Amino acid sequence: MVYVKASERRRQFVHAAREVMAREGVSGTTLRGVAAEADVPLGTLHYAFATKDLLMQAVIEDVMAEISEVLQATADVDGGLEHALRQGLDDYWQRMVVGKPQEQLMQHELLIHALRTPGMESLARWQMDRYCRIVAAWCQEAASNAAETCAVPFDTLARVIVAAVIGIVLQYVADPDERRSQEDLQATIEMVLAMAGVRPARRSARTAGRNGA
Repeated sequence: MVYVKASERRRQFVHAAREVMAREGVSGTTLRGVAAEADVPLGTLHYAFATKDLLMQAVIEDVMAEISEVLQATADVDGGLEHALRQGLDDYWQRMVVGKPQEQLMQHELLIHALRTPGMESLARWQMDRYCRIVAAWCQEAASNAAETCAVPFDTLARVIVAAVIGIVLQYVADPDERRSQEDLQATIEMVLAMAGVRPARRSARTAGRNGA
């Protein structure tokens, strides 16, 4: 048997779990089904994930990492917060939403499952908190890179973005009209930009003097 590193094996299981959850739904997913998708014995999966709950958390972490990667690609430039919001949310929509209604449904099922399962409520809070922290850090980095200020705290801005995008995603899942959803996304971006009130950061008198202002 070919040796596979534990980290690679975990990634394989998480990928298989995402496939099964998107296809069968969270409630219809079993460890046996994930093992079959990954083409490994059930005992091998149990060695990495003893319970379905642990596997669910790993799936959520994997989704979060993917979202962060998509957004981070637009925060490393000097275009500022407006550019990051326009480019980042559009990239997120095209890469992670369009044509993937079952994947999006799976993410929301994970949240509802955690909320409805005694003892797992903290996982639901953690999932929403991670969404907002990722977006807040992304917005703050984009603004900082361009020496800009935001009219509202970045965590507030992030919660509004997450809430609005989740709503549009659910509408898309229920009725995958790409043109309408793209128009709604652009309207949301304009709303968020108006709320953010992005402005260049005020320079101190000392800094202005050094620059000859």
